[in-house]
Amino acid sequence: MTSATSAPSLSTVGQLRESGHVHKTLRAELRDNLLAALRDGRDPWPGLHGFEDTVIPQVERALIAGHDIVLLGERGQGKTRLLRTLVGLLDEWTPVIAGSELGEHPFEPIVHASVRRAAELGDDLPIEWRHRDERYAEKLATPDTSVADLIGDVDPMKVAEGRSLGDPETIHFGLIPRSHRGIVAINELPDLAERIQVAMLNVMEERDIQIRGYVLRLPLDVLVVASANPEDYTNRGRIITPLKDRFGAEIRTHYPTELEDEVAVIRQEAELTAEVPDHLIEILARFTRNLRESSSVDQRSGVSARFAIAGAETIAAAAIHRATVQGEDHAVARIVDLETAVDVLGGKIEFESGEEGRELDVLNHLLRTATAETVRGTFRGLDFSLLVEAIENGTMVTTGEQVTARDFLTGLPPLGESELYDDICARVGATNDGQRAGAIELALEGLYLARKISKESGRGETIYG
Repeated sequence: MTSATSAPSLSTVGQLRESGHVHKTLRAELRDNLLAALRDGRDPWPGLHGFEDTVIPQVERALIAGHDIVLLGERGQGKTRLLRTLVGLLDEWTPVIAGSELGEHPFEPIVHASVRRAAELGDDLPIEWRHRDERYAEKLATPDTSVADLIGDVDPMKVAEGRSLGDPETIHFGLIPRSHRGIVAINELPDLAERIQVAMLNVMEERDIQIRGYVLRLPLDVLVVASANPEDYTNRGRIITPLKDRFGAEIRTHYPTELEDEVAVIRQEAELTAEVPDHLIEILARFTRNLRESSSVDQRSGVSARFAIAGAETIAAAAIHRATVQGEDHAVARIVDLETAVDVLGGKIEFESGEEGRELDVLNHLLRTATAETVRGTFRGLDFSLLVEAIENGTMVTTGEQVTARDFLTGLPPLGESELYDDICARVGATNDGQRAGAIELALEGLYLARKISKESGRGETIYG
């Protein structure tokens, strides 16, 4: 993120006191900023879709209560994005003791070195300003994560300099203490070895840390948030009961319940290299939702939102590939490009064991279902009888991965004075050749799925006849 304002110019603790600055705990800061946003009608959760009536209210209540939070949900439900959004509830700039290892507030030094400096320098203690982005730390839990990574360890270099092992200044602090006055997020928490989870117990309850037998009574001011997959949570790995008990809020996330939210997520997250019309995004969204409801798919694993996002990016890539090779002016994705997405997305889905060998059939069937649903919603009320009659009279329409929009449009059967083609294009707002070809191709696919016309595919070519 980029800060909206520059950091304050105050540079000593004396100047900070004279300014009337009030020190707040982290939880009070988050609570006050959240309540202020709600009072002002501002959305504290930009970019999150489908959680407005379910997950978000629970998170807001947890923050107001000052609770540590663990989010439980299948892959691709936006858990990490939600955790990162918490940063926006922090003050944009906060003062810290200059050179402090833990970023302590100038009014409340906690480590031995900072306490000593504060006593020696008084109001001349130098301060610096830390942006909210620097107050969020994230760690992916892996089996090789150590206590030293999260909590800390004795620094042999400091011991070699002549300090004794009992000197608190010999300690090299880990991620959680270094997140003092900030948020630390641990993704896939059950993957942490149980002995590492034990090391977090004191941090989350007593707010002190233990390193190699030394107990440092540091009043850490840190919000611990975590994510976990429910399947890992119960089987492959687990959050130990004492640690689970220390999280004040355990919140279940979910996939978008409304089609509009699914489409919004794809539009927001996909990095598209070519134009992808709305009807194709809708097909991908419906395709994803059909997979989540299919008995052939392992629903314990889930179907990530990344599936549809990757699909949109793939068909955009197919469109720009065609435009580059064939010299088209506008790269616009079409129905024919969806086949390229199915070819590469199958590996993102976990199928039930009884479906071995039928994976491609399942994907193609659910894609056809999604396409038919989109066609019905898009072209409801249009009369395609003239187009069906022209094709029944022997006209064949050819399209394919490398067939340009202009060639496709040129090969359409003439319909006399009928404005059917214009009506089809008007339904999807098509104006240029690429958009028009995509709209009419969608209509032809719909007629095929309704068994009004036939289709043959092979060697990168599709013929409607």
